[in-house]
Amino acid sequence: MNMRLAIVVGGGPAPGINGVISAATIEAAKRGWDVVGVLDGFQHLMKGDVTKTVRLDIPGVSRIHLAGGSILRTSRANPTKRPRDLKRVVQSLSRMHVTHLLTIGGDDTCFTASRLTIAAPGLRVAHVPKTIDNDVPLPEGVDTFGFQTARAVGTRIVANLMEDARTTNRWYLVVAMGRHAGHLALGIGIAAGATITLIPEEFGPGQVTLRRLVDILFTSVVKRRAAGNEHGVAILAEGLVERLNTRDLAAVGVPPADEFGHYRLAEADLAGTLRKLLARRMTQCGWSGTVVDKVIGYELRSAPPIPSDCEYVRNLGYAAIKLLDGSHQPGSSENGALVCIQGGRLRPIPFSQIVSPGGKRIAVRMVNIENESYAVARSYMIRLESGDLRDKAQLRRLARTCTMTPAEFVRRFAYLVR
Repeated sequence: MNMRLAIVVGGGPAPGINGVISAATIEAAKRGWDVVGVLDGFQHLMKGDVTKTVRLDIPGVSRIHLAGGSILRTSRANPTKRPRDLKRVVQSLSRMHVTHLLTIGGDDTCFTASRLTIAAPGLRVAHVPKTIDNDVPLPEGVDTFGFQTARAVGTRIVANLMEDARTTNRWYLVVAMGRHAGHLALGIGIAAGATITLIPEEFGPGQVTLRRLVDILFTSVVKRRAAGNEHGVAILAEGLVERLNTRDLAAVGVPPADEFGHYRLAEADLAGTLRKLLARRMTQCGWSGTVVDKVIGYELRSAPPIPSDCEYVRNLGYAAIKLLDGSHQPGSSENGALVCIQGGRLRPIPFSQIVSPGGKRIAVRMVNIENESYAVARSYMIRLESGDLRDKAQLRRLARTCTMTPAEFVRRFAYLVR
């Protein structure tokens, strides 16, 4: 039987996609398989259109691993939303005589891959996790590809902003991509040495108010000014938007959800809204200085991968074909899994282990705020801590900085450190 591999890329871009395509194509071709690349994610397959494809071979992919973006492009088309769309995808793959499917994407594309293993039992499926959000449920310490490149590019941007802030005595509020989790914001904040980083995980379950976010930022400004510094850079994960209450969501202007039911958080004006609120507080204290908002995310997604991601995605592409042809576990009947490399070895994670309760989506990996890494990150932030309120001399300095009495300061802000 002639083996045919189809490669589909879904979701947003991430550095390293082309490296996975290259490695998987080369390894499959060496086994004598035909390889076809599907353009624009599942967008055309779910309409029954099998013409939007390209043949992939070794000469055509051997040097694409250094480029950003995706030679197959990508889309957020969701065939799991309607049963008939998923059925058309199965039919389209069958008409193309596809025996093996490699999907590259984040949690949504992974969920689609998991549904295809059920809808098309004879199809062998492997999914390579891709997202700069780093929130696919891999083992702790194992990154999704593209995350480290995005963090490196984001760190350079923030480092430049930090120098500009110091030079001009201004504050920057930077919102970093991260639909649910704060991995990217925290990673950039740690590497750049930002003044403060706020992520959804630190607030526990439940909603977060704009008032609380502004209070945290304002007391960070107070603490910096009390120490003689009138500048700083705060980084916020865009996933904080999903935690806002209805009134605050309206305030930041959240646009309609996409096909997967996700709000387009990058289009919400979290940074601009917080900038106005923080600037108003600073003006009320009689302080000079400017607050500037900045959103980073799109400029990170299609960056050329750094060397570590180039190596990582080659390993992932190779491991994906190893998993698909059964050489990882000869005789295994398992036909659908997430490709994971841990400790230098392929350790596939069956889809059944990562689908959330209810079977509606893939579980999201959040930042573990209980580990030592987060404790270190937190210790280097300039933000109000319980010790600031216990130290009478420090409390007087903070209160005096914003023209309050110590008692007024405690009544107003003590809730932030409880």
